[in-house]
Amino acid sequence: MNAASALSRTLTGQQWSISADGHEAVVVEVGGGLREYRHAGQDLVDGYGPDEICPGSAGQILAPWPNRIRDGRYTFEGTTYDLPLTEPARHNSIHGLVNWSRWVPVSVEPDAVTLEHELVPLPGYPWPLVLRTTWRVGADGLTAHHEVTNVGTQPAPFGLASHPYLQVPGVKVEDLSLELACQNRLLLDGRLLPIGAAKVAGTDLDFATPRRIGPAVLDLAFNEPAQDDAGVSVARLRGPDGNGVEMWADEAFGWWQVFTGDTLAPPRHRRSVAIEPMTCPPDAFRSGRDLLVLAPGQTWRGAWGVRPLAA
Repeated sequence: MNAASALSRTLTGQQWSISADGHEAVVVEVGGGLREYRHAGQDLVDGYGPDEICPGSAGQILAPWPNRIRDGRYTFEGTTYDLPLTEPARHNSIHGLVNWSRWVPVSVEPDAVTLEHELVPLPGYPWPLVLRTTWRVGADGLTAHHEVTNVGTQPAPFGLASHPYLQVPGVKVEDLSLELACQNRLLLDGRLLPIGAAKVAGTDLDFATPRRIGPAVLDLAFNEPAQDDAGVSVARLRGPDGNGVEMWADEAFGWWQVFTGDTLAPPRHRRSVAIEPMTCPPDAFRSGRDLLVLAPGQTWRGAWGVRPLAA
């Protein structure tokens, strides 16, 4: 089999299955993202098939920016850049530049795989980056460790997020309770771009104490999360019986996006909840809010993970 036919075996490219301690995951070549994650035979991530084009950004890595950039246009250090409008209906650029690219394996072990992608300079983003993600499963669940290095000679604007859809098997979105303790949430316009912020304490978007999602339509960014002494923040989904799934993120991620899947076509419509750790909010390339700037040779690192919750 030649290289071209090997790469075209499935629409998502090569598959890497990892397992340990009752945890199993599948990571794919196209986008370098997470296609499946289960524990004890229960799917905790709403995945997709190897011959299915990734739906709704499920499990993708979003870099060098997460979420949206208004009109695909931004200015950095006095120069204005234009990006492809990858969300044409809202005239936005969305979810970065690496989610449809092929990633290559650096290390493959029974319980872990490390994939790498070299982002070449582009007219709308002329900074070369090397992105590397290690996916690992073990007794504490699934963990993703990200590293991104600026291999160019100029400072580079940067942000990153991941986009897994979490689920509690057999429980509808309406019947899930969400726990996510954050101080603020963004106010959005009709293009889902930020126009302000508001405190969440005491409102129907205050999830510091677990709250049933019910009919709520969520596609919101929250920030200033409660963190433990190690800088880790946590989001939890539980079913009526108390069983559920937990997602954690280290201090590199100061934002959480929560999306209840209302704009997805059946059968994925409101079937699971995307809970996305982000380094910066939507439109950060324009606002500069929490935007990272990587110096030449600098490496950014961040980690997050998913694990089951028992009642």
